[in-house]
Amino acid sequence: MSIKSIMVALLLVGTATAMQAKDYKYQTVKGDPTGTRIYTLDNGLRVYLSVNKETPRIHTYIAVKTGSRNDPAETTGLAHYLEHLMFKGTKQFGTTDAEKEAPLLKDIEERYEKYRLLTDPEQRKNAYHGIDSVSQLAAKYFIPNEYDKLMSSIGAEKTNAYTSNDVTCYTEDIPANEVENWAKIQADRFQNMVIRGFHTELEAVYEEFNIGLTRDGNKEWQAISKLLMPTHPYGTQTTIGTQEHLKNPSIVNIKNYFNRYYVPNNVAICMAGDMDPDKVIATIDKYFSSWEKSDNLSFPQFPKQKPLTAPRDTTVMGTEAENIMMAWRFDGGNSLQMDTVDVIATILSNNKAGLMDINLAQKMKYLGGGAFAMTMAESGLLAISASPKEGQSLDDVKKLVLGEIENLKKGNFADDLLPAVINNMKLDYYHALEKNKEVADMYVDAFINGQEWKTVVERLDRISKITKAQIVDFANKHLNNNYALVYKRQGEDTTQKKIDKPQITPIPSNRDLQSNFVKEIILSKTTPIQPRFVDFNKDLVKTKTKKGLPVLYVPNKNSGLFTLAFRYDFGLEADNRLDIAPDYLEFLGTNKLTPEQVKQRFYQLACDYSISAGADNLNITITGLNENMPKALWLVEHLLANAKVDNVAYKQLVELIKKVRKDRRSNQKYNFTALTAYGTYGAYNPIRNQMSNDQLDKTNPQTLLNLLKSLRNYKHEVLYCGESTPEELVKIIDEGHAIGKTLANVPQGKRYTETKTLENEVWLAPYEAKNIYMRLYNNSGKGWNLEQQPIVYLFNEYFGTGMNGIVFQELRETRGLAYSAGARYVTPYRMGGNEYLQAEIISQNDKMMDCVRAFNSIIDEMPQSDKAFELAKQASMKRIATERTTKFAIINAYKRAQRLGLDFDVMERVYKELPKITLKEMVEFEKQTMAKKPLRYMILGDEKNLDMKGLEKIGKIKRVTTQEIFGF
Repeated sequence: MSIKSIMVALLLVGTATAMQAKDYKYQTVKGDPTGTRIYTLDNGLRVYLSVNKETPRIHTYIAVKTGSRNDPAETTGLAHYLEHLMFKGTKQFGTTDAEKEAPLLKDIEERYEKYRLLTDPEQRKNAYHGIDSVSQLAAKYFIPNEYDKLMSSIGAEKTNAYTSNDVTCYTEDIPANEVENWAKIQADRFQNMVIRGFHTELEAVYEEFNIGLTRDGNKEWQAISKLLMPTHPYGTQTTIGTQEHLKNPSIVNIKNYFNRYYVPNNVAICMAGDMDPDKVIATIDKYFSSWEKSDNLSFPQFPKQKPLTAPRDTTVMGTEAENIMMAWRFDGGNSLQMDTVDVIATILSNNKAGLMDINLAQKMKYLGGGAFAMTMAESGLLAISASPKEGQSLDDVKKLVLGEIENLKKGNFADDLLPAVINNMKLDYYHALEKNKEVADMYVDAFINGQEWKTVVERLDRISKITKAQIVDFANKHLNNNYALVYKRQGEDTTQKKIDKPQITPIPSNRDLQSNFVKEIILSKTTPIQPRFVDFNKDLVKTKTKKGLPVLYVPNKNSGLFTLAFRYDFGLEADNRLDIAPDYLEFLGTNKLTPEQVKQRFYQLACDYSISAGADNLNITITGLNENMPKALWLVEHLLANAKVDNVAYKQLVELIKKVRKDRRSNQKYNFTALTAYGTYGAYNPIRNQMSNDQLDKTNPQTLLNLLKSLRNYKHEVLYCGESTPEELVKIIDEGHAIGKTLANVPQGKRYTETKTLENEVWLAPYEAKNIYMRLYNNSGKGWNLEQQPIVYLFNEYFGTGMNGIVFQELRETRGLAYSAGARYVTPYRMGGNEYLQAEIISQNDKMMDCVRAFNSIIDEMPQSDKAFELAKQASMKRIATERTTKFAIINAYKRAQRLGLDFDVMERVYKELPKITLKEMVEFEKQTMAKKPLRYMILGDEKNLDMKGLEKIGKIKRVTTQEIFGF
């Protein structure tokens, strides 16, 4: 070797050593329970890291400090649409030949700039045909969903993104050993994004817009924002954008927006999970350091909003139930003012002991409501929503709410409420610290709102020092006649406009193509993570109380929190009163405590309880601080044993239930839930199996209390996760849980049974909207086959449950038919149930038959791809290997296995069998169970706007009324 070569080699070694030894400076905060490290790289990229070793996974966010606030006024919805386009790839992936593709993409870009200025319908139609034609040429190089394939290949979960006023955020949950691949992919994505697949993705965004049209809460939020901030984008434009702007997009504006805001000194990487932070930051620096910072980063500036000096109100119309929303505006961003606002919101409403809870909800003075605080970068607010009882006016509800604001301002609340609020806020914080996602969410909020991490960490300490007098003074200063009010009334929304579907030629899915970048990631080697399955003989303790109650115990030494449940193996199938009795109990006191005192006691203990009934099980669950478990148990036992009947309260509750049922009939999602339950189970189903209004009227409320009191006489078991030892738990249960001397067998109920599909048929339920909800259902009466569980798991991954599945590719990516679409082969959750196929989509009315044809095509002849199959297998293996069942979830897993007659974790068998499954075997499975089988099409929609002749060709149409599907 020459001297020169030796010197070069030594130089390279020295450089590598220097790089490895780079001293990454970071900030920490003393007393921070998350142990957060905050780095800022040379290019300004902010990185938040927190270590949690509970599971070998890491939750990741890449947060860009820009959202709809910065949308150009002439192309609103741009930030959100860019979010969608960030999934389309770069020059390295998403294409087979970026160089040949580029001029075609440029042509599409220029055509859209001309198209958006046209107003003549015929000219627009011809211009769009030209866009569609060139898009077909570009699609020859486009490989849809390559980003999703990359994420699947590394075992990522929760692949998604969201956009709001101030942030566009991209999320993944990755295996701990895939940080290198994740960073490599994301660095390329954020530096080299390419806009492709534009016109089909535009239709997906428009379908998302359509979904929002039927959600009246969206309209209320838009209206109240406009009242509060009339000259700021928070109030003048929405994240989804206007109908006109969505149909007239500008790729030029999107590129300009990307180049302006997607720069490292405007971005934060937020990660929480199982990691070595020293290695992770070095990896991030390795891939992101080439990202050039912007020296010209700036944001549009808007005038300061004038104070509201009098109430401002407006009205929005829609099909859903009537209510009001009111709000007061505050400072936002890093203002400490929001500490107090958050406490006030919780004093007003915490679902237990707040002013609105005790004075309005507990006394059934209105149907329901709540308060919440919201912080944005440039504004904060205190918002209250409230719904009327039957016959109650919205103005009456407004007066009730304002009455509680006056109680707050006068200090008319118990002195112990504020300390209880603070303790419960601490409890919520401790719960959040156990979840990687919620820790990472805190990082995003801090970065976007310009908050120092020290300010976030010290928040509870600041709140703990707030006094009642300070709350009263703050309320009197800020909560006056300076609020905005939105009346949401039922009626036709005349602002909605129908837009016909564009003529889009489906683009090829190209699922057998792979870019070299994807191949490289798929073939990359990482240190494998070994799976850990639940061992029901080792991971939970099985014991008994002195009175013979079975106990399932799992320790939780990481926090002072507990979950205790008494589980009964019968539910609503045996007695549908179990749905009403717990609701009635919420409004009752005892021989020692008033109803209000019961709620207040639980809240003071930082504990809570619930009684929930499923089809065939009932759980009385108590949660909170473990040190207070004995007192919380006493409260529950005392309430169940000594609840005093209140006939007036019962009559009021019945009227509220009737109003809730009436309101649900006007809600699109509830209607679809009722239709699918009816179509799956028939007339006897979980939605219709409720006490009728007539039964409610005639029921003696004492019988409901007797029903709950009698639970102590039935066989049941104790489920617990917390820091008490098994011996300590048994002692607490023996002393605090009353049971009968002899326990009876639980009652048996009439089982909900899935109906078979014997022929093609359409079940049509009415709902006036711009879109349809549709489910396809096939049930051949096939019972559960444990041996086929691995192939079912892999089929669902390959075919229908994710963005890399066949369904998503064919219905959204290639045809632009929907915002979301999916399918899965459902296996029973208990012995005796049937397996069945279900597929769902939400789409514009005039796209309905296109959806039907697309679904039929891929079900009858499932597309086959060796590459997609191997990728689905790899994703499944990595995902299972890094999943961990912990804490109370171990008990839930054990109970799920029991219901299927198993004594082991079925995922262990799935994991072992997955490598052996071939594409041929999976295709054969699909043919035997789904292909060309009779389907029941359950459609919720407006018949006068649907292609009924097309539906008639499918099979017999069965029209079901709203009354039929709800049963009330």
